[in-house]
Amino acid sequence: MSCYELEALRLGLMNVLGTEDSHARDHAEKELEGHLEGPIGALANANSLSAIERHLDAALVDLETTVAETDEHDPEYDYLRGRLVAVRDAERSVRRLRVQGESVLDGLGEAHDVLHETFPIEDDA
Repeated sequence: MSCYELEALRLGLMNVLGTEDSHARDHAEKELEGHLEGPIGALANANSLSAIERHLDAALVDLETTVAETDEHDPEYDYLRGRLVAVRDAERSVRRLRVQGESVLDGLGEAHDVLHETFPIEDDA
């Protein structure tokens, strides 16, 4: 059994970040072979952080359903629960990445404003 959500998240983040590590991409795609439908497929093909968050949330709901429907005596039950914890942690990491990115954007806007306050541009109009 594989951590489909985490491998799909890796692919989506590689898309967003422009990562061209063919070894990592090939590994993730091999892990996901036959599982690139629904939220997992959408997550693997995501091209923005908002899309990653949306598809990761959908994949998490599917995983939560799988855990809830699995008998606790099933040999895969503990692994599924561990996978759920790992995916929830990944969800928090993606949220932090988005918040940090938004902070960078805000900082650039503030720097732009300060630059224009310090060096006003006079219109010849």
